[in-house]
Amino acid sequence: MRQRIVTLSRTYRFSAAHYYHDPGLDDAANARLFGKCANQHGHGHNYRCEVRLRGVPAVETGMLFDLRTLDRIVHETVLERLDHRNLNAEVEAFATQQPTCENLAGFVWETLAPQLPPGLLDAVRLYETDDLWAEYRG
Repeated sequence: MRQRIVTLSRTYRFSAAHYYHDPGLDDAANARLFGKCANQHGHGHNYRCEVRLRGVPAVETGMLFDLRTLDRIVHETVLERLDHRNLNAEVEAFATQQPTCENLAGFVWETLAPQLPPGLLDAVRLYETDDLWAEYRG
């Protein structure tokens, strides 16, 4: 029998606040560069994060990966670090990089990939709003 490669996606949600700011620029230059996102009081989003796995399901179970295990890993390693946080102030990775949708997708990948079997994580898609998202594929 031919092995079937499947893709499995699971969606998670979290809320967080952020702002964009280059410490090497003055307030006026930051405002020109980042617009309203440069407001140092920040603003928040209800993010949606899709974790996509790819591989061959186990013969015994027909499953690619146990969803309870995936949920536990995502909650412990990603959501607990991001949910209801000010990303600039509370997440160390964003002390040195802008907490953009693109960088958040990469952060989730880099946090999650070492916790999963090698090659299983196919992509992370992170929605900042309904019409703005970034996808990172390692």
